Amino acid sequence: MSRRSLEEAVIDPAQEADRARVLELLDTHGAALADRTTAPGHLTGSALVVDSEGERVLLMLHAKLRRWLQPGGHADGDHRLAGVALREATEETGIAGLRVLVPAVDVDIHPVDHRDALGEHLHLDVRFVVVAPPGAVEVGNHESLGLRWVTWDELPDAVDEEGILRLARSAHPFCSFDHTDDGVIERTERG
Repeated sequence: MSRRSLEEAVIDPAQEADRARVLELLDTHGAALADRTTAPGHLTGSALVVDSEGERVLLMLHAKLRRWLQPGGHADGDHRLAGVALREATEETGIAGLRVLVPAVDVDIHPVDHRDALGEHLHLDVRFVVVAPPGAVEVGNHESLGLRWVTWDELPDAVDEEGILRLARSAHPFCSFDHTDDGVIERTERG
């Protein structure tokens, strides 16, 4: 991931320390930061999947964690974190034709423990808005026990993690779309 793409992320001012920490780790570890075995942490990309009208958010019931979360996963060597977020959203929701909006809207550092040789480590999660096509049908995969659409107003009752709510607050102003006949999505800021 280029420094520039992280620097251009439109994030909540409270996340500036996380952005600075990821930039510091990027300077220290370089390309290795995209490898899931890098300690003390490594890059992940996640997606706040919204419907084509920007009115609902898709949540997945994570199979291992048994919590409603946004799709996302390890970079696995890919430094294009917008592409990582799109890949993970497509795999985990089964929705074809998703589109990722850039720049990122949130940066989050959180501890995880996959109960493997790496032990507890950090996920350096760069988060994007991903837009579902009109009429999208979610099918999921083995990583989720279920998928469900919720409105922005329902989201606080659906999730128990402040980081997801912050992500939604950061993303919501950018989730008003104009769709053109040639398939282009123009993002317009909510008034």
